[in-house]
Amino acid sequence: MKVLKFYADWCASCSILTSIIKNAEDKLPLKVENVNIDENVFMATNFGVRSIPTLILVDDQEKEIKRQTGVLKEQQLIDWMSNK
Repeated sequence: MKVLKFYADWCASCSILTSIIKNAEDKLPLKVENVNIDENVFMATNFGVRSIPTLILVDDQEKEIKRQTGVLKEQQLIDWMSNK
């Protein structure tokens, strides 16, 4: 399993979430893969991403398990990743 983080370079909320993920990296139970929606339009469309930032927990076949849109505080992020 991993988390796909859909973002854009121009998105202020995405930058905030990126900082939170970076600061909490050693506490996160799963790997986070960054997906720039401007560079990966097909992937964003395929997952039905309509707003950013969006986190999508996927299994090993990249099937969606759950999603979260918007910025989370560090502990909320850890909890969200831990509660599959």
